[in-house]
Amino acid sequence: MSIHKSAIIEDGAQIGNDVNIGPFCFIDSDVVLKDNITLESHISISGNTVIGEKTHIFPFASIGHIPQDLKYHGENVRLEIGKNNTIREHVTINPGTEGGGSITKVGDNCLFMVASHIAHDCQVGSNVILANNATLAGHVIVGDYAIIGGLSAIHQFVRIGKHAMIGGMSGIENDVIPYGSAMGERASLAGLNLLGLKRREFSRDEIHTLRTAYRMLFATEGTLDERIEDTVEQFGNSEIVMEVVNFIKSDGSRSLCQPKNLKAA
Repeated sequence: MSIHKSAIIEDGAQIGNDVNIGPFCFIDSDVVLKDNITLESHISISGNTVIGEKTHIFPFASIGHIPQDLKYHGENVRLEIGKNNTIREHVTINPGTEGGGSITKVGDNCLFMVASHIAHDCQVGSNVILANNATLAGHVIVGDYAIIGGLSAIHQFVRIGKHAMIGGMSGIENDVIPYGSAMGERASLAGLNLLGLKRREFSRDEIHTLRTAYRMLFATEGTLDERIEDTVEQFGNSEIVMEVVNFIKSDGSRSLCQPKNLKAA
């Protein structure tokens, strides 16, 4: 363990084994740092915050400070960050609020690039990437392996499905299906995240099935309920297709992000 003499660690903070804390860091009394964490310098960690093993945090990150929500009035809220995450310079992550379940959660193996932001009550999966200046408003849900491009903004209560790709400088107002790709100032669905599917070694048959199902789900003929029924009838045995179908059928606070056309599917 290495703790720089200029670091401030309040009484009550729980510091694991082999934790390295650099110059001018501040650790609040309720913070729990698990084993093998590295804090470079000038990092402030506050509140009822737990950070998992092997997480690496870079200068000027602000973790666990009170939510940017005027409805917050000092309630006991939490922030839980998983293991093996990389949190780069100027990243901000806020805890939950009473109105959103009182907890913000981040999974494992994520990369949060410079100045990205995770607001109150967000639920972020594992292996997620937020590029530089990507921002999540309150109550956003991000599935595993999703990538949020630089300078993108995700509206509060939006759901981003597993393996989805959000293009840089996009404004996402509506839910993005698993494996989907969305981009634009007021984003529309641009097709499937084919590059991500190939990188994660989905088979050619799986990708072909998903592309066919995508075209059925977002065709111009019939109602969405009818298209879902047809898709389930034809592809009900496909796990990845049913993941998309179940995402669409599940309750969401926002509308569904849909394509302007099907050429990019």
